[in-house]
Amino acid sequence: MTDLHAVLDRAAAFAREAGERIAHVSRAAVAQKEGHYNFVTETDVAVQEYLRGELTALLPGSRFYAEEQENAPLTDACTWVVDPIDGTMNFIAHRQYSCVSVALLHQKTPVLAIIHQPYTGEMFTAIRGEGAYLNGRRLRVSDRPFDKALTNLGTSPYYAALVPATAYCFQQFLSRGGDIRRSGSAALDLCDIACARADIFFELRLSPWDFAAGALLVTEAGGVFAMPYEERIDFGKPACILACNPGCQQGAVEILNEAKGLMDG
Repeated sequence: MTDLHAVLDRAAAFAREAGERIAHVSRAAVAQKEGHYNFVTETDVAVQEYLRGELTALLPGSRFYAEEQENAPLTDACTWVVDPIDGTMNFIAHRQYSCVSVALLHQKTPVLAIIHQPYTGEMFTAIRGEGAYLNGRRLRVSDRPFDKALTNLGTSPYYAALVPATAYCFQQFLSRGGDIRRSGSAALDLCDIACARADIFFELRLSPWDFAAGALLVTEAGGVFAMPYEERIDFGKPACILACNPGCQQGAVEILNEAKGLMDG
C-alpha cells in the first residue's frame, strides 16, 4: 500500500473540512428513510459527495462505501467506509454531538481510521499497528472491572423487533455493571471506549459505516472489538457489535448471549 501517514494527514484535513460544513449549518432539509426514526438531511448527502470526491481522488482506484448510497459488496480493494454525519438526529436537533467517520479498508480490514467531532475539535485517528490518538495524544482503554463499568449503548431504533432484547440488555448492564449512557452517535461511543471515557459499548444491529473507523480506534487503544453473534468479524454487513476493555468482555458477552434468545424466539 501507499504511505498511510501521508494518506491520514490528507484524509484528516478532508474530515475537518467536512466537519466545518456540518457545524456551520443552522437548518437543513430533512427526509424520512426506510425504518422507524431514520432520517437523512441534505447536509448528509452534500458532505458525503464532498468526501467521495476528495477521498477517491486521494487514492485513485479506491472504492467508496457509505451510508447515503447503494453499496456493492466489499472486495479486497482499498475501500473508504464513510458516515458523513454519524448522529444525524443529534444534528437535526442541534445537540452538537455528531461526527464525521472515515475508515480505509484494505483486504476488507480497517487500516486507517478518522473520527472528527466538529463541535469540540476532537480528531481521533489510528493506523493499524501504530496506536490510536486524540489530537496527537496516545490513547488507552480503561481498566475498570465489569461490576463498575460505564456502558454506552445504541438502541437500534430502526429495528422494532430488537426492542425487547435491547431493553433486556439495558436492565442487565445497569444491574450487573455500573451505569448506562445513550449518546446517539455510535462512532463517538466507540471513541469513548478508546479514550477510557466509558468501558463498554454495544448495539444489537449496527451498520459498517457506523463502526468501521471506531473498531480500529478501539483495538489500537488496547481494547476488544467483537461481533458476538457472528462467526467472524465482517465489515461488509450490519451486525451486533461489542467494544470494551478486555476485563469487561466476559460479562458483556454473557448478557448479549442471553439477549440473543429473545431475538431468536
